[in-house]
Amino acid sequence: MQRRYSGWLIPIVILVAAAVYVVVPGASLNFTLGTLTVNETFTVHEGLDLKGGLQVLLEADVPDCGAVDARTMETAQTIVDQRVNALGLTEPLVQRQGACRIVVELPGVTDPQQAIETLKQTGLLEFVPLGLEFLEAGAKIATDCADPSKVDCGAQSGAGRPTATPTAAPLSATPTAAATVTGTETISATPTVIPDLPTYQTLMTGAALDDVSVTTQNGQVVVAFTLKDEGARIFADFTSQHVGEVLAIVLDKQVISAPRINSAITEGSGIIEGRFTLESANQLAIQLRYGSLPVPLRVAQSREIGPTLGQDSVRRSTIAGVIGMATVVLFMVLYYRLPGAIASLALFVYAAITFALFKLIPVTLTLPGIAGFVLSVGVAVDANILIFERLKEELRAGRSLQNAVDAGFSRAWPSIRDSNISTLITCLILFVFGNTFGASIVKGFAVTLALGVFVSLFTAILVTRTILHLFLDQIDFSERHAWFGI
Repeated sequence: MQRRYSGWLIPIVILVAAAVYVVVPGASLNFTLGTLTVNETFTVHEGLDLKGGLQVLLEADVPDCGAVDARTMETAQTIVDQRVNALGLTEPLVQRQGACRIVVELPGVTDPQQAIETLKQTGLLEFVPLGLEFLEAGAKIATDCADPSKVDCGAQSGAGRPTATPTAAPLSATPTAAATVTGTETISATPTVIPDLPTYQTLMTGAALDDVSVTTQNGQVVVAFTLKDEGARIFADFTSQHVGEVLAIVLDKQVISAPRINSAITEGSGIIEGRFTLESANQLAIQLRYGSLPVPLRVAQSREIGPTLGQDSVRRSTIAGVIGMATVVLFMVLYYRLPGAIASLALFVYAAITFALFKLIPVTLTLPGIAGFVLSVGVAVDANILIFERLKEELRAGRSLQNAVDAGFSRAWPSIRDSNISTLITCLILFVFGNTFGASIVKGFAVTLALGVFVSLFTAILVTRTILHLFLDQIDFSERHAWFGI
């Protein structure tokens, strides 16, 4: 075997061994290296049509659906996505469909009615005075608001006192402007649930917010907000009388930030300061917009998909895949003889690597996704056919076997490259279409087909070529014409 290909043999063997290990059902990776601990189980992520579950189409419950602006629907999608992830499901899907619809797919859901009720809720944002006490982000509290739709829905002072010692102290920062609020960074923490909590009275709800944005001040990331006229009046009165006290920002009864009032906010705008990163500031800004951009949602359509349908689909797809693979292998061996047998071996390498990638990324497999994978097998075989036809031409022209292999690969490469680029462009178009119009089945097909194309290029150009040189460099072609179908 030529020296330049011998160096690839060991990496290919290691790669194939790793891929086979990942593909084996129940495979996992568990080790500890210093402070790094890895505990990963490699599983197949099945989509709604394979695992069963619930598909819900939510629609903005307004007289003119087309009049709902895109920013409002994006915020509604974010709310629904957070609530779906809170259900603890595997690979849920939440995406826009058209101007005012949201498609939600919940694989493995056990209580469809509860899931639907959760999706229909909209986030309630409240500004709650805590006096001199401080509650950490993530703490659960009870609030009393006579009419959450109103800007002013509670007393401005005299809130109940907490029964537990606060878990953290507020950040201390020097105000950068006349109207500022010093706040804590939004953090992910296990909610602290305290039984028999006192009821805090809400100062106002998120309906008072006019706009929320992320900006920088003195080189630090801050969250800026502006209030509507009535909200600005209430905020000015309250902050003037309660400088130094804590005003919690509460979403659905959970504290997301607890800033301390640093100075009176009389202009209807202010900033929330803290040790924010751009990501955490954007997260807080989105949460603050929940109250200012509520969208009532109704269930336009819902359907349950049973796991029996999914199991039957997997069984039929597996049978189809096995039959297709066996047919391809039989054709390659009968027509191309020894090179065909080598290509079939490379084809199994291709299948192992591709399926391992599906589990590692992970890719959520659906029926269209499986179809994309099966189609990519044909793409992989197509590359080998082009190579072997050129190989046979070079052998008929009198080249030595070793030179014919190299010439066959180099001359077939432009055709392989162009055809695969065309397929990848098609995959990109399908993916963009599916992402824009909420057609998840189209996206699944595009993703699996594109992955298959990339892996097929690797196996056809590198794996097949290396194996061919491993076997054919030792063969005297002059006595083995029949081995090559010539």
